[in-house]
Amino acid sequence: MKSIKHIIFILTILVFTSCEDYLEPEPTSVISSVNFYSDETQLMQGVFNMYDGLQGMNDTSSRSNHATQIEFYVTEMRSDNTRSKSGEGEAAQFDNFAVEATNGLIADHYRSFYNVIFRANTVLENIGVASESNKAKIEGEAKFVRAYVYFNLVRLYGALPLIDNVVSVGDDASYIRRSVEDVYELIVSDLNSAVAGLDNFNGKNRATKSAAQGLLAKVHLTLGNYLEAQQLLESVMSEGFILEPNFSDVFFNESNSEVIFSIGYTSGLVQDSQNFSAEFLNGVGRTVGVNYVTDDAKAFMETNGGNRTVVSMRTDPIQPSQTQVIKYLPDGFDGGTDGKTFGFDARLAGNDWIVLRYADILLMHVEAILAGNNETNSAAALASFQKVRNRAGFTDLVTSITKNDLLAERRAELAFENQRFYDVIRFGKGVEIFGAYAISIGANFTSNDLLLPFPQIEIGLSKGLLEQNPGY
Repeated sequence: MKSIKHIIFILTILVFTSCEDYLEPEPTSVISSVNFYSDETQLMQGVFNMYDGLQGMNDTSSRSNHATQIEFYVTEMRSDNTRSKSGEGEAAQFDNFAVEATNGLIADHYRSFYNVIFRANTVLENIGVASESNKAKIEGEAKFVRAYVYFNLVRLYGALPLIDNVVSVGDDASYIRRSVEDVYELIVSDLNSAVAGLDNFNGKNRATKSAAQGLLAKVHLTLGNYLEAQQLLESVMSEGFILEPNFSDVFFNESNSEVIFSIGYTSGLVQDSQNFSAEFLNGVGRTVGVNYVTDDAKAFMETNGGNRTVVSMRTDPIQPSQTQVIKYLPDGFDGGTDGKTFGFDARLAGNDWIVLRYADILLMHVEAILAGNNETNSAAALASFQKVRNRAGFTDLVTSITKNDLLAERRAELAFENQRFYDVIRFGKGVEIFGAYAISIGANFTSNDLLLPFPQIEIGLSKGLLEQNPGY
């Protein structure tokens, strides 16, 4: 993946300024998608371009993809885990569960992800030029990427426009919402195809069979299909992944044995680097940041984090009243006595963004065995749970696991990895947990806040076809 952006794409440098542009990108030459993909070599450029869309561009242009780099706004900052440092601007809307349809960050995130869907659909539309030996694998990669994006979107917005082919500008399909059930039907179908077509030889920054199985398991947990999830997870558990003995190495020893799928970045190069590490810090002269640790999460991690705490957060050395997220400090550079400083421009960080790792698999395995019940003492569940606890430094023998135990362990293990919001909702505790947290900070959380508003710019472009979520 780290070399993907070094490939010069003739066609699909997909740039856009509105919903219409992600449906029909502005070509950078006279060659178009209609006549470009004439052989497998050219089609592979489209495959790499999907991952390039997930990686996005480290810039502030409205014509670039930023969904991955700003994902923490729509996930961690809409939970009890993180907040903006200054409580100002559009970021503060996420702090207070008061996101407005005019928020530019959700507009960027939404259109960026639909642009990636366009890229995946373009590959699938041209799959006929692939060789018979590689066709299933290429199709599997495209369907994995499409399913990953739709899974994030459906959990954020609910019923969605469902685009499973390349559509033209102004096509009503790009605005008319389809049911949540329809969206999940496509996600499950795509991931089943990916599991069937992929192997485990693509590395960490491209789709593999195990990545597709792990993501499909999380989808099945969301849908309450616990047996299907358990079977998929146990298949992944048989593939040789391990928990890194040192928790820090998960994030600073990239492509390690715990990572199953990650979005790759390279440090020092604007086009290949990522910006979110800088947003967590007072780096590069910044004194106003975002995605800082809430007091609630700070107290939780100090009690429940074990040896994960010092890898996950620290006291801001410039403003000691603030607590920083540090899981993604730029490249893990050790330039100071605390071992948590960096030695170059944080805006050019190269840390990969981990989407799925083995600890998540083990904790989902416990969830699958719980099967919606409140408690389990299953030996298989205890074994998976104990491995994660042991690595964190908690070696006391676990004899039973409650639903609340599991949710707490997921919060500690996956803190600031954009999982907390989805976990709480999947466990059916959104209004309970976020409602109580909102009251504690003087805000308000209702069932309407479980979903984001559709961006107002998309509502306007649809000329009334795209219906807004309730409460907005």
